Amino acid sequence: MGGGGSALRVCADHRGGINWLSLSPDGQRLLTGSEDGTARLWSTADGQCCALLQGHESYVTFCQLEDEAAFTCSADCTIRKWDVRTGQCLQVFRGHTSIVNRILVANNQLFSSSYDRTARAWSVDKGQVSQEFRGHRNCVLTLAYSAPWDLPGAPCAEEVGGLLVTGSTDGTAKVWQVASGCCHQTLRGHTGAVLCLVLDTPSHTAFTGSTDATIRAWDILSGEQLRVFREHQGSVICLEEPSSGSVMQIARRPSDGLDPAGAPWACSSSTGTCTRAAPTGRSSAGWQTRASACARLRPTDTA
Repeated sequence: MGGGGSALRVCADHRGGINWLSLSPDGQRLLTGSEDGTARLWSTADGQCCALLQGHESYVTFCQLEDEAAFTCSADCTIRKWDVRTGQCLQVFRGHTSIVNRILVANNQLFSSSYDRTARAWSVDKGQVSQEFRGHRNCVLTLAYSAPWDLPGAPCAEEVGGLLVTGSTDGTAKVWQVASGCCHQTLRGHTGAVLCLVLDTPSHTAFTGSTDATIRAWDILSGEQLRVFREHQGSVICLEEPSSGSVMQIARRPSDGLDPAGAPWACSSSTGTCTRAAPTGRSSAGWQTRASACARLRPTDTA
């Protein structure tokens, strides 16, 4: 945990940058997607490459590793499903007409977002589109899904088939009824692209991060904006919801001397208080959370 940490293993077989990492549920395998157009499966025990997943015709933008299958999406407009034991491509999902940005596998469905301004739902088993979500005016970047059983108290949760939330470079997030493909709510307030989002399903709350340097909380059922967090001074590029119920924001700040390290903040979604995560030298642990002089967000009720 000190400043002299060293890497435990190095996985160096890719011939291009690594765009995404996904760890298996049991923690024993790692899936990587690369600029070289391939994905690779690695053993976390010894760092050896277990399988080379070849087939995409352009770089891999995102990947997700499940117990028995791996999923990748690419700038070649396709999504692929792979056998994690053999590395064989089991299914190619075709339909998007531009770069596929993100995928999410949940409830035996595959959801995808694309530069073609759409999100789509697919049958994992058949590889066919089951629903298209059209309405964004620019590319769809990020997405999150809430299953019907994750929406306690929500009216007609079973009938709508759960809710899909998407974020776009058009500055909005949208909440969709999965079964019908209808837009349930449009979440307006950001003045920049929505780069990331996370759901707190028990409270029906979505948190969105944007290039406008704010994080906003929304009621996904009513569409109401609940609060705005304004401490960041650069684009908010990642949100994570720990088990504690707070939300971690990672911001890439401009090189104006305000925060050259781009330090993240850990903030309570309920109280608005936050602590700043500061770099701990060269530690392989990454970050150690500690109190900051500026330790409170300023939630507001309006845009």
